[in-house]
Amino acid sequence: MTRPDIPLAGVIGNPISQSRSPVMHRHWLRRYDLRGDYVPLHVASQDLKDVVRTLPRMGFVGANVTIPHKTEVLKFVDHVSDRATLIGAANTLIFREDGKIHADNTDGYGFMANLRHGAPGWDPKDGPAVILGAGGAARAIIVALADAGVPQILLANRTRAKSEALKAEFGQRIVVVDWVQAGTVLGDAALLINTTSLGMTGQPELRVSLDHLRPSTIVTDIVYNPLQTDLLQRAADRGCETVDGLGMLLYQGVPGFERWFGRRPEVDEALRAAVLA
Repeated sequence: MTRPDIPLAGVIGNPISQSRSPVMHRHWLRRYDLRGDYVPLHVASQDLKDVVRTLPRMGFVGANVTIPHKTEVLKFVDHVSDRATLIGAANTLIFREDGKIHADNTDGYGFMANLRHGAPGWDPKDGPAVILGAGGAARAIIVALADAGVPQILLANRTRAKSEALKAEFGQRIVVVDWVQAGTVLGDAALLINTTSLGMTGQPELRVSLDHLRPSTIVTDIVYNPLQTDLLQRAADRGCETVDGLGMLLYQGVPGFERWFGRRPEVDEALRAAVLA
């Protein structure tokens, strides 16, 4: 295989029309005057393997993978990074010139880069983190926080069994908390993270009491539609520093774009404005 004259990349999901990734990557392509394009790819589960295997022959150099394919795609790629193996999901594929498909996960990188940009005073050793939710995003964030040195992660999910499964997988640093008790442990938290879809436009509200939340706690939400979720607004009203979820999307795209198009892009206000528009 040789690199195509006009390299292509895209995002694979079902549904996919809501994705902001094409806007982001096309902004970077224009900004750096690079040849190429990035397109949304609506792919049903039964077609995933055939599509992924076909894309390199169509001029694609890579792809992002989103819901519901992040776990399934690991079954038929040629190489999985240690990070994606540990998380158990991939969001970035690189189609190499030797024909091999490499899978990686940049969600944790995106989360940490966004957190450090939005709350530069945060120190992993400040204290425990409380994570709401136990899905794919939570897995990536748990790995990132553990790597950063967060001493303890309090994990609450509406289905306790999923939290218990993550504790069994990631070890004693995880403390499982019943969903209905999540609000009671916030007094110990240096960081509160919502990884669920609760609070997203069209979804139910996140009904977790913040009565015990300290003003010194940093609060972040991976939901970015709306940008200022009810959780972030309630936390700000209590004096907390808050970090919205858009930056996680933007930063997680940086490593893939660099691998596909040969230029490491910047995350700045112009990009945020383009994606929000």
